[in-house]
Amino acid sequence: MKTKRWFLPEQPDLLGLLREQIAVTCSGVDALVEWARGDGSKADVIRSLEHEGDAHKRDLEVALTTAFTTPLEPEDLYTLSRGIDWILNLSKDLVRESEVMEAPPDAALLEMCECLAVSVHLLSDAIDGLADGSPGTTGLANEALKAERQIEKVYRAAMAELVVADDLREVMARRELYRRVARIGEVVVDVAERVWYAVVKEA
Repeated sequence: MKTKRWFLPEQPDLLGLLREQIAVTCSGVDALVEWARGDGSKADVIRSLEHEGDAHKRDLEVALTTAFTTPLEPEDLYTLSRGIDWILNLSKDLVRESEVMEAPPDAALLEMCECLAVSVHLLSDAIDGLADGSPGTTGLANEALKAERQIEKVYRAAMAELVVADDLREVMARRELYRRVARIGEVVVDVAERVWYAVVKEA
């Protein structure tokens, strides 16, 4: 009589996939900073990275459907991946909006993008912490939140300066671009808080 052997399905490295996705996003926000400094060639880099980020997100979604077990709740992994994806999507939209409105980046937009890049790199470190089981993961998420608050600070100052501007077209364009970066910052907050939530649930 032959003994039946049961084989578990291959276990995908879900946190590894998430790390790969946010690494692409880090490259994207770094390119965004260079774009805001005046390097127009980075616009195409950001668009290309956005497509690459989408592919990583799809890979993680497929892996979630086949995983026998997951290192975090599937909902947390999916929500983290979706938020990371939005950061790149909205960065691409910011560049496109700037092009459409013929409003190149100014000093305030550059400063906001620099703060954004700092916060996203801290999120990447927090994701690494999730993968490695680091006790400092929530601390890194907190640092990402602090960096995001700098975006809000620059945003408020920049919007205040628009009040006294005379060129209505310029005011409308700048306000839209500033708001778009602020919106990306809100997504950073969502991802950072989800990291916190995932750690608390796994504790």
